[in-house]
Amino acid sequence: MSQGLSDITERAAELRRDFDRNFALPPPEGLTSQQNLLALRINGQPFAIRLSEIATLMAGKKIVRVPGSNAALLGIVGSRGTIVPVYDLQSLIGHGSCTAPRWLAITAAAQIGLAFDAFEGQLRAGPEEIVPQQARSGLSAFTREILQTEDVARPIFHLPSILETIKV
Repeated sequence: MSQGLSDITERAAELRRDFDRNFALPPPEGLTSQQNLLALRINGQPFAIRLSEIATLMAGKKIVRVPGSNAALLGIVGSRGTIVPVYDLQSLIGHGSCTAPRWLAITAAAQIGLAFDAFEGQLRAGPEEIVPQQARSGLSAFTREILQTEDVARPIFHLPSILETIKV
């Protein structure tokens, strides 16, 4: 019986060493260059936001209206014990206003809510799929790169420039 117990103890020690060694090794090649993005639509057009720039994604959250001088300010929501101002992303980028945004992304940098109408899912992209955006009028102030997939080109929002329009 002691031989069986000794074998189990040795096997457990071996598994612990393997487990610890795996955390000491660098991640496999290719995974570090991948970027996670959220795919969304604004006014029917495809866009993306880097997942690393988002703290929370919510659906169907009730927005409480508040008076304000910024036309894009929709109101406030409660999130994780704090009050977060919510802005209409469609209005901030100059595409009119969204009548009933269903989705809300709270930015990691400033705890600002950006409301939009359609969330399509999460994407993982390699560096070869993200290309600098050619200078165009309109969105170029808010997007600097494009995620080019087989079926669609998605401008990637540059959240610092969007937050700058709010003067955060």
